[in-house]
Amino acid sequence: MGGQPMFILNEDSQRTEGKDAQTSNIAAGKAVSESVRTTLGPRGMDKMLVSDAGDVVITNDGATILDEMEIEHPAAQMIVEVAQTQEDEVGDGTTTASVLAGELLKQAEDLLDDDVHPTTIVEGYHEAAQLAQDSIDEGVLDADVDEETLLKVAETSMTGKGTGDVAAEDLAKTVVGAVQHVEADSGVVRDNITVRTQTGGSSSATELVEGVIVDEEPAHENMPRSVEDATIAVVDNDIDLKESSIDAEYNITDVDQLDQAISAEEEELRGYADALADLDVDVVFVTGDIEDRAAAYLAKEGILAFESVGDDDAKSIASATGASRAGSVEDLDEDDLGEADEAHVEKFGDDELAFIEGGTAAESVTVFARGGTEHVTDELERALNDSLDVVTAALDMGGVVPGAGATEIAIADQIRNRAASIEGRKQLAVEAFADAVDVLPRTLAANTGMDPIDALVDLRSEYESEGIAGLISEGQTGVVGNPIEHGILDPAAVKQEAVESATEAATMIVRIDDVISAE
Repeated sequence: MGGQPMFILNEDSQRTEGKDAQTSNIAAGKAVSESVRTTLGPRGMDKMLVSDAGDVVITNDGATILDEMEIEHPAAQMIVEVAQTQEDEVGDGTTTASVLAGELLKQAEDLLDDDVHPTTIVEGYHEAAQLAQDSIDEGVLDADVDEETLLKVAETSMTGKGTGDVAAEDLAKTVVGAVQHVEADSGVVRDNITVRTQTGGSSSATELVEGVIVDEEPAHENMPRSVEDATIAVVDNDIDLKESSIDAEYNITDVDQLDQAISAEEEELRGYADALADLDVDVVFVTGDIEDRAAAYLAKEGILAFESVGDDDAKSIASATGASRAGSVEDLDEDDLGEADEAHVEKFGDDELAFIEGGTAAESVTVFARGGTEHVTDELERALNDSLDVVTAALDMGGVVPGAGATEIAIADQIRNRAASIEGRKQLAVEAFADAVDVLPRTLAANTGMDPIDALVDLRSEYESEGIAGLISEGQTGVVGNPIEHGILDPAAVKQEAVESATEAATMIVRIDDVISAE
């Protein structure tokens, strides 16, 4: 090479190596974690996110905040993925996972400054994470996950999410009722629960509908608004005049021919209504369009019809009523029809909603959430979905553990006790993991208005003497107490997923020592 340098990258590429790369990535991860830290706990604060178009989102849901922030830094994006994974897997604990990942990075940064090798940190973190999982398993309550326990899990999940303490108790009953309705021998069929929001009214007006709700209005004003013991049909086509598949023209030379053509059209459109009436169909949902004259004939037959029904809504209606989706009215037979106890249309402000309740195969339920404004209903919908997910996780994925930071105190204590038996510098990483876990009760204390250091000391002391200690929100501040006695419970799966996903993201970032950005 004659001593000349070799250039293997494009001249516009940027490269950051070694300590600079590690520092940059860790700083980005910590910044993302800090952005959601104040939202943790029952007294966590909300964030207002405003887009370029002026759209406003107000929430304290970690996954929603990080998603709306549109973070581009590749290392910071890994923390966003931690929250998203937590949301997808168990539905809650997104802020917990994000804060833990950021604190693991902070502790790793201190170890790197002390010349601890990244591989040693990674090994120590993984060993500590396994000890954390063991501690969570040991902390699972022996009692059966009965309805009372599920109510506590649901209420714990929603407390502090804009639902209000009084409303959270009522909403918890709605959530548990929905989950129990779709519980089968193989587990909870979570996809059969839908949350639908409607502005107007307070959150206390939220109710459980055993069936589905669709945002549709009758195809004709003269159609009935309510039908009991309804026979339901779902048609995946238009109810309109048939069109020829060839390009053809018809010459009409006199009035009689015109009358015959009009009569033929009327007969075809009337035939749809007659066919449905002959099958004793009371309500028909059509994914296509309904011609105005056909809608009038349907109304004359006393049939309630809806047009342009979305594919997801049609699927839900079929599932709830036991109907089969037919390709056309001509293809319908009695075996394709479903049943519902009642189908009715209600008006809310300028909106009309169709309720299809009960039925021989009512597998689907809908949580009909109410709120005073669109921002309130959006946040209520997120809170309800999180609560539905955690109740499902409590039933399907391994029981419940004490909340309010009690599980984290137990995890940190167990890791520190076991760290003494670990040789070499890896012990430092294991102890650092325990220090990182402490950030969760510290953050809870700070957000509750307590001194985080004093609270952590009190928690450790209470844990040593009683074997369990958590931060209980009381009045304008918080106290150290037994979260089980106060009904503060979390699914074990939420804690397990948070530890796993946060550890994986943190160790991946720590191992990066070279960042190449290509234009």
